[in-house]
Amino acid sequence: MKKRRLGKTGMVVSEICMGTMTFGSSCNEDEAFRILDRAYDAGIDFYDTAEIYPVPPQKSWVHRTEEIFGKWIKTKPRDGLIIATKVAGPGHGWFSPPLREGKTALDKYHIRRAIEGSLQRLGVETIDLYQTHWPDHDMHYDETMEALTELKEEGKIRYAGCSNETSFGLMKSLWTSDKYNLIRYDSIQNNFSILNRRFEDELAQVCRKEGVSLLPYSPLAGGVLTGKYNGSVPPEGSRFVRYMAEGDRQKRMASRFLNENTLASTAELMKIAEKYGMSSTVLSVAWSKQHDYVASTIIGANTVAQLEESLKATDVILSEEILSEINLVSKKIQYPMG
Repeated sequence: MKKRRLGKTGMVVSEICMGTMTFGSSCNEDEAFRILDRAYDAGIDFYDTAEIYPVPPQKSWVHRTEEIFGKWIKTKPRDGLIIATKVAGPGHGWFSPPLREGKTALDKYHIRRAIEGSLQRLGVETIDLYQTHWPDHDMHYDETMEALTELKEEGKIRYAGCSNETSFGLMKSLWTSDKYNLIRYDSIQNNFSILNRRFEDELAQVCRKEGVSLLPYSPLAGGVLTGKYNGSVPPEGSRFVRYMAEGDRQKRMASRFLNENTLASTAELMKIAEKYGMSSTVLSVAWSKQHDYVASTIIGANTVAQLEESLKATDVILSEEILSEINLVSKKIQYPMG
């Protein structure tokens, strides 16, 4: 497994990161352990979780992922693992998170509450990468960065990152860090895949110029890029089939990932993958990690078999010819996820 530096930190991480967001919901503890063991054996040393996991966020199982992951951590040498987790963003935004009674915020009080809970559930003294899960652009960035700086000084975190940020938010945070000599965000974890290339519009330039690494999540666009939704009947029990039967938030998310344009794009990409002797899963994961500003691509799995398919992309480097054909699909069907 190749390694890459994370931002300007002292951490060098595997170019594939093991995501855990379904552990405790659609993936039970036993299978989660098997997935984590296989990832570890494959050379993955970077693992990502969050206090709000598993998904979809529900009060009945919130924190369960960190609890499962914390049990597994005890089976491996701590120094060999690079552990990332997240503090939930503001509760007054696009949805109310099912923790701290929906009153979450990125102020010192809530960051303190969140870190103490995560450290306890994970069973560690220090979190290697602590990330804000989504931003609050109307709040003073200095309070957030001051809180994270204090955690670093106390040895509770090593480095900080953000998630679901915009160009404005990332630059504002970096300016704040520079002005007040505070910890900086060395990573940004955003949705990025062949079906969602919006990161390339502006944020890629910010990352390159400011030395911030992208940690792309959902490189398979929630499983759409595997091609499993391109059949005549959507697979029973799959994520977006379930989401369409759940609340409004899940239905909106499902329609964003699963629509006429995403299915048409996936059909074209499957043809390219077949032409070059690989699955669309391998094509998509390889494409994600083949960007100069990407440190590690976050993959997810509900089964070991799903993980095995993604791992086939480990040593795959797409040729300029393949990349050109992918770009033609993106130009033909622009912004399929909106």
